[in-house]
Amino acid sequence: MQNGTLLAAVDLGSNSFRLEIGRFDHGQIHRTEYLKETVRQGNGLDAERNLTPEAMQRGWDCLARFGERLAGFRRTQVRAVATQTLREARNRDLFLARASEALGFPIDVISGREEARLIYQGVAHLLPQSDERRLVVDIGGRSTELILGQGLDARVMESYRVGSVAWSMKYFAEGQFTVQAFQMAEIAAKALLDEALSVYRPEAWDVAYGSSGTIGAVGDVLAGAGWPAHTVSREGLDWLLDQLLAAGSASRVKLDGLKEDRRAVIGGGLSVLRAVFDLLAVNEMQAAQGALRHGVLYDLLDREQGNTDVRSATVQRLASKFEVDAAQAQRVGKVATGLLRQLHAGAPAAETERAQRKLQWAAQLHEIGSLISHSDYHKHGAYILDNADAPGFALPELHRLSLLVLGHRGKLRKLDADYSDRMFVQQLICLRLAVILCHARRDPDLKGLQIECDAPQRSITLRCRTDWAASYPQSAHLLREEMLAWQKTPWQFIVAP
Repeated sequence: MQNGTLLAAVDLGSNSFRLEIGRFDHGQIHRTEYLKETVRQGNGLDAERNLTPEAMQRGWDCLARFGERLAGFRRTQVRAVATQTLREARNRDLFLARASEALGFPIDVISGREEARLIYQGVAHLLPQSDERRLVVDIGGRSTELILGQGLDARVMESYRVGSVAWSMKYFAEGQFTVQAFQMAEIAAKALLDEALSVYRPEAWDVAYGSSGTIGAVGDVLAGAGWPAHTVSREGLDWLLDQLLAAGSASRVKLDGLKEDRRAVIGGGLSVLRAVFDLLAVNEMQAAQGALRHGVLYDLLDREQGNTDVRSATVQRLASKFEVDAAQAQRVGKVATGLLRQLHAGAPAAETERAQRKLQWAAQLHEIGSLISHSDYHKHGAYILDNADAPGFALPELHRLSLLVLGHRGKLRKLDADYSDRMFVQQLICLRLAVILCHARRDPDLKGLQIECDAPQRSITLRCRTDWAASYPQSAHLLREEMLAWQKTPWQFIVAP
């Protein structure tokens, strides 16, 4: 990546939406602009876990403003991620369709553990280099992430469904602060976080850091009252609790450093933070500068380089774990990407490279389900990917990979796929053809094989030399079967001499 390139991260949090724009300079990203709007989608989920029309409209309006600022950015320069509220929302697809249009860029819903990984990357990149073992805590609107790491390496990551917005709605719904309400909120938070005790124990880390949101807000209040800056202590939390109880309600709280957008959720945030301190025996926590959005920016850099893309490492780990035949996976991947390269002749190089990389991942994992059972192994493989802990992958991205694995053999009617997506169709046909051509588990004879796509007619044609079918009757038979399989879809596959 060239020095001076602008990169942007959009964080669709449960409490706030944020836009971070930075300039790349010799391996570092320096902020050029930061926008934040309190959207509070986290309290816009109804009893059926659907986003209300009002909550969706607030989000769309905000993203339209962000989209105006991002006009002129290329797709490779921007990444938008959504967290717990949209993980939970049953009608998220409805929201995301219009949200992506308003923003002008796709929006990735990421898993809780992926959110934790990106948070750690954001924190670690903005801290001095050190060998210290770190506990990083991020209390968001509807989830709390806990991470153990060292240097730039996040080693243990977990996400829990407890946050400032959710707890404020549940235990301080009327904005009233009482001893009983705080006791109930802290007990409930500890109950949800209890399993963390065995992993995030005090001897597992040297320094505790708090990222963004609640911890930043509490740190600002404590600093405004004369406590050490950028530090949250157990004594400071006790003092803040006394201040909230004395005020009696959120509307009557008057504290230097408390921003208006944090007033309504300070009770829930404080109760969760106190629960973390008590449960994990934290005495002091440093307020970190880095956050999820910074991790997204640095992850953008890694994604542009195949050798640093964490997704490639994830694929290799999964292939090893499930004892995939590496030679066959490599063979299928080479053939599949070669076919796709033919289909993309003349296309932009960056687009082609990304499509080939993702197809290569599908090839590496297409037999991942064989460890469970050879019968219907493609179905087992798809299930594994849809439910795997896969660092670097957004949930829709991982599902798309699972669809390729599910669809690499057998009938196509089982796929709940968007056949209007030409890129996906091309990746799918190339993977299926590669599996067919490599059925003997040796390098196939590809001399004279050419593939072409007629997108307007929705047809893909494979041309073979005249003697190919006679030389490889089994492969020819499988290709004839492949033509029949595509007749059940909006696309046509043709084998021609």
